[in-house]
Amino acid sequence: MASFRFLHAADLHLDSPFRGMAQVPESYRERLRESTFTAFSNLIDLAIREHVDFIVLSGDIYDASDRSLRAQLRLQRGLSRLAGHHIPVYIIHGNHDPEDGVQAQLDWPANVHFFGSKEVTAKTVFRGGRSQVDTDAAAEGSVEPLAVVCGISYASMALNDNVAKSYQRLPHSELYHIGLLHGNVDGDPNHDNYAPCAKRELIESGIDYWALGHIHMREILHEQEPWIVYPGNIQGRSVKEHGAKGCYIVDVAADKQAELTFCPLDDVRWHVVNLSIEGVNTEQELKNRLDLAMERLRETSEDRMKIVRFMMTGRGPLHRKLEQPGFVQELLQALREEEEHRAEASESYLIWVESLQVQTGLALDMETLKEQDSFLGELFRLSIQAEQDVDLFTELMNESLISVQGTARLRQLTEDMVNSEGQTWLERARELAAVLLEDASEGQAGGDAS
Repeated sequence: MASFRFLHAADLHLDSPFRGMAQVPESYRERLRESTFTAFSNLIDLAIREHVDFIVLSGDIYDASDRSLRAQLRLQRGLSRLAGHHIPVYIIHGNHDPEDGVQAQLDWPANVHFFGSKEVTAKTVFRGGRSQVDTDAAAEGSVEPLAVVCGISYASMALNDNVAKSYQRLPHSELYHIGLLHGNVDGDPNHDNYAPCAKRELIESGIDYWALGHIHMREILHEQEPWIVYPGNIQGRSVKEHGAKGCYIVDVAADKQAELTFCPLDDVRWHVVNLSIEGVNTEQELKNRLDLAMERLRETSEDRMKIVRFMMTGRGPLHRKLEQPGFVQELLQALREEEEHRAEASESYLIWVESLQVQTGLALDMETLKEQDSFLGELFRLSIQAEQDVDLFTELMNESLISVQGTARLRQLTEDMVNSEGQTWLERARELAAVLLEDASEGQAGGDAS
């Protein structure tokens, strides 16, 4: 078997919208809107620069089943560039871009193969971008076979069958086999359970490399014999998709041993930065810490636009300020204005502060408080118990939200919010109660003294 190199990417989500960013300056909003296309262009540049033999794309090329014409034409343009360098591309459709979605009638370059949705099929890859039709030439020894790529696309937005069981090696073939699969391995609860399968099934399949898509977090589930790899998406689209985003370049040796190299492709990078208020006593000290954190982000710019969420944590006296109405929003606005002025003056990239999230508390002796026979002690014990007890947590949330669940739509909305933010609400309610009760206690003490 010959050695070769290929590129594995997934979840391009071309032309994905960026919601909730209305306050970003217009010039930077345009960069956000273009970022999925820029990341795709970076992918094309990388493939050409690194002389890969072929590319596999594991689903969700577009962001919606009714793909925009703009996205389809940009994909066509990029794949045509690869055709000029004799780099074939093998693509499956996922739940966001199924076969039955609205799509334009376009002519795709001969180097591109879209797998169908009826059954798992296999394509042999030849050196120099030759296709399956070159089998006769391969038999004569004039072209060199490299690998077999197998795949199946989604016919519609949901694929609930375990199609992984249908992937098989070609009979009597010693070539390296790559399986393209857009699905949820071992039922990750944070994602739709499409094309469900077990990691054990993939390991026992005989496939050498599972090129997965669907999960946007980069993760290698198994190394060698076989590799089972989620490359993540190529461009983060919200703070939930923070960190470097990109693809893997895979070098396969003649003995089938593979080496993976992650390559970032994103043009806009999301960050979550924890910032403790412990030891911070004044507004100026807090501002200094924020400025230092911004400077550290700036030092690792790599010409990317950065979007950051600061998570303020820890316990200290400044917690009272952070709980005051309007304080955090004023601080956020000041940070944004300073960064805009700096970026304009230096004609450089922008670091946009997406939000300041408060997860701080008063400087309390938590162990002593939890043992106290007091209302505050009981409140903390109950809330901490609810963080561990699903039934108690659900009961507390239902009691708290019953007044705003008058319709089915509102019930669904509140349920969705509880699932994503319920634990944070519980923590914030506990800390706010501590502030209010301490203020009331101090006020009562002051009144008694007078």
